[in-house]
Amino acid sequence: MASAYPVKQVSVTRFIAAPPEAIFDVLADPAKHPIIDGSGSLKKVKGNPGRLELGSRFSMGMKIIFNYSIKNTVVEFEEGRRIAWRHFGRHIWRYTLEPVDGGTEVTETFDWAPAISTGMIERQGYPTKHPTDMAKTLERLDTYVTTGEVPTAP
Repeated sequence: MASAYPVKQVSVTRFIAAPPEAIFDVLADPAKHPIIDGSGSLKKVKGNPGRLELGSRFSMGMKIIFNYSIKNTVVEFEEGRRIAWRHFGRHIWRYTLEPVDGGTEVTETFDWAPAISTGMIERQGYPTKHPTDMAKTLERLDTYVTTGEVPTAP
């Protein structure tokens, strides 16, 4: 997919021994996002947005220093393969799933190229901080999808 923005993204990839459909079902359900979140900042889905699709809007209760809500819109969607959303800041959280022997390669990407303030994101250090939390998210996603167990809070 070509972009009008310079490349400003970080990604983490993990093999998960599950089919892409099972993994995608978790990613397409915002009520499950707090279960898999490796940052500890996602607290709960607001309302009942249902299964996500292109253009879906959903709100999350968050906590980074203080409690707040964030409204997101799904901006990329390919069933079983890719889903991405953004909020008012316009940076994108994307998951891509690639079937491989024995499971799926899952890549989580933080893409700040389309953000309103790329400089602010960089000054805050998010491009270097996020990969650690992204790796934890993929680990939690792996645990949840392969065992059905809800991982303990990050």
